[in-house]
Amino acid sequence: MNSSEEMAVSGMSAGRSAMRMGPAELVQAAAMARRFYLEGKSKIQIAEEFGVSRFKVARVLETALERDLVRIEIRVPAELDAERSDALRARYGLRHAVVVESPADAEESPDPENLGETAADLLGELVNEGDVLGLAWGRSTIHMAAALDRLPPCTVVQLTGVYDAGTAERGSVEAVRRAAQVSGGDAHPIYAPMLLPDAATAAALRNQTGIARAFEYFDKVTVACVSIGSWEPGISTVHDMLSDEERAHYASLGVAAEMSAHLFDAQGRRVGRDLGERCITVKADQLRRIPEVVAIAGGARKAMAIDAVLRSGLVTSLVTDTSAADVLMAAGPTPKPALNRADPDGL
Repeated sequence: MNSSEEMAVSGMSAGRSAMRMGPAELVQAAAMARRFYLEGKSKIQIAEEFGVSRFKVARVLETALERDLVRIEIRVPAELDAERSDALRARYGLRHAVVVESPADAEESPDPENLGETAADLLGELVNEGDVLGLAWGRSTIHMAAALDRLPPCTVVQLTGVYDAGTAERGSVEAVRRAAQVSGGDAHPIYAPMLLPDAATAAALRNQTGIARAFEYFDKVTVACVSIGSWEPGISTVHDMLSDEERAHYASLGVAAEMSAHLFDAQGRRVGRDLGERCITVKADQLRRIPEVVAIAGGARKAMAIDAVLRSGLVTSLVTDTSAADVLMAAGPTPKPALNRADPDGL
């Protein structure tokens, strides 16, 4: 993900108000603006060069902007929406929010592949050498891993079991392997389903050597990548793994979203905690302690689920699309900033 700022300084005024400046003032203002905006000199350095006070330099630079002597143009790649990104970051108190243009078939694709590509670039910025990168199951994280082309040397650990053990080679396990291959670090995959029939079976699997070794890294994770699902068919893997009776039960508790097998109501409070006892997944309190948790989710159908998870305080950064962003910006009162990482349950 690249951005550039192109700054053009002109000695000719484009506005009638600038015509009131004399030629010497215009030339001096243009010269000062060039030193400041293009050459990176400080106001003190400029003041010394021109033999004036730094306060005058500040006034001249301000006037140059007001009278259109200086034109500042900020450019980002066409697929990135900088205005929505900044608005979304501010609304939810996120560390990073990156909004990309929704594809033409956004309504039919809740996990657009271009989100994964952008998330891969973001991880390239966020991960440092020696970090422990955690990847949770999800179509978007799988897309992200496939798009990775750079990562500093780091350890990569799987944070959840897989949707179906039969898909491990092309799912979470492969995502972990791919990220480790790109980074040159160690991989710690989990060869187990995310959801088990009962708590006893899940507990037994957690004690198996390979899985236990991966679990040991959960408290060491410094950057995590997660997906978000809405509580409806095809938009939540957890929803799709449960029986009709179980879905109805959790729906009665007000489930609006799921992330890494944790369920949330519309206010970001965790519900249905008993489900976690049957799951192979990182705990919510462990996620809350991870310095950087990046969620990847898009599409209007997922927007309210994204809102719910962001309100939980578990996520610090978001990669989404314009379809979801537009809904999120109109989603009720401004939530509590995510970066305080407070638990909305107060527990």
